[in-house]
Amino acid sequence: MGFLSEFKKFALKGNVVDMAVGVIIGGAFGKIVTSLVNDVLMPPIGMLLGKVNFTDLAVNMGTAEEPVLWKYGAFIQQVLDFVIVAFCVFLLVKGINRLSEIGKKKEEEAAAAAAPAPAPEPEPTKEELLLTEIRDLLKNK
Repeated sequence: MGFLSEFKKFALKGNVVDMAVGVIIGGAFGKIVTSLVNDVLMPPIGMLLGKVNFTDLAVNMGTAEEPVLWKYGAFIQQVLDFVIVAFCVFLLVKGINRLSEIGKKKEEEAAAAAAPAPAPEPEPTKEELLLTEIRDLLKNK
């Protein structure tokens, strides 16, 4: 098998294509969440905290000529981005697991309904009947 055909087989596997789609959609979703945090959530929070813009929150650790900024406000925004994305992924995974459990239950029910009924116990033989009778007689004595 040549290198190119092996690569083609790998690249066209369902898992690889699904992963690529997930990464692309995840990147787009990350941008939406970033906009949600930066443009929707942080301005009201900043207003409540005294008209503060979180991206401007920083501590100057340098000198006036050479400022070195420790931008903790940007870090706070990134943490909020992460929390929102993680929560959404949690909800997504929880929903997928619930659907998976429902599907498994339906499969099990269908398999149980399709399974043949257990065979009835066979009738005892003459020997077994005779032995049972002897056992009962000995038990009564």
